[in-house]
Amino acid sequence: MAQQTIPAPLTKTAPAEAKERRPARPRRALRPRTVLVAAVAWLIAAVFLLPYLQMVITALRPAGELRDATYLPDQFAWSNFVDVWRESNLGSNLRVTLLVAGGSTLLVLLVAVPAAYYTARVKYRGRKVFLLLVLVTQMFQPTSLLVGLYREFYQLGMLNSVWTLVLCNAAFNLAFAIWILTAYFSAIPVQLEEAAMIDGLGRGGALLRVTLPLAMPGVVTAVIFTFIAAWNEFVMGLTLSTVPESQPLTVGINSFIGNYTVQWNYLFAASVIAIVPVVVLFAFIERHVVSGLTAGSVK
Repeated sequence: MAQQTIPAPLTKTAPAEAKERRPARPRRALRPRTVLVAAVAWLIAAVFLLPYLQMVITALRPAGELRDATYLPDQFAWSNFVDVWRESNLGSNLRVTLLVAGGSTLLVLLVAVPAAYYTARVKYRGRKVFLLLVLVTQMFQPTSLLVGLYREFYQLGMLNSVWTLVLCNAAFNLAFAIWILTAYFSAIPVQLEEAAMIDGLGRGGALLRVTLPLAMPGVVTAVIFTFIAAWNEFVMGLTLSTVPESQPLTVGINSFIGNYTVQWNYLFAASVIAIVPVVVLFAFIERHVVSGLTAGSVK
């Protein structure tokens, strides 16, 4: 009788071995155009970063080396940051700026989100006029309204108050947030909300659970622009806050510029402290900002 041969069982390593036997794909050679574009991009980035590098180097210079022609100091004075924090109101100025920027951003979101959502979803009478007025308000500079704002808050007894700066910054940044969010809400299909409302959600529930998560890149864009605008505001803080402890950081930094001398090392040290929170915030949400700015550009 012929002896039957039993086939060997298939092992699980066969696909892995077959995968290893596949020839590796050759790497694509870099095109000259790609190399040129990358080199130009790095050059532009270096041009924009050099002033910040110079600011950090000047912040670390001792007072006796401020007029030296050398690019780097002989020794780095890290004590400049400690001195500028101890000998000035920079700590209270930073606290005021954080409260003003955070409060303004929160107030803008509380008003802009429902206003933009209603404008994008409801075709009410006067909608175009409302959007036109929102756009027109962006043409007014805060400096042109300072006298009126000062007299109004003086009569209300609200000078040297953090809430005064919060209200002013929120008012001047509200139009931009409404305009951005209206365009973003309009790009989201209304059928998604209708399906959610069929499942039992109301208009508010559909906004919070369906539309708002999809519109989060646009919300983040409005947040970062409002926060940076409030963080960098100078004129209103200088006019509406006359007490050093209640002034924002931008006004506090200006105090290092005297009538006859400028404390350059302390000025730049305070500037480095001022830009660090914004840089850290932007680094965390940068990808949301890019997606929010490009949203709605392609249908």
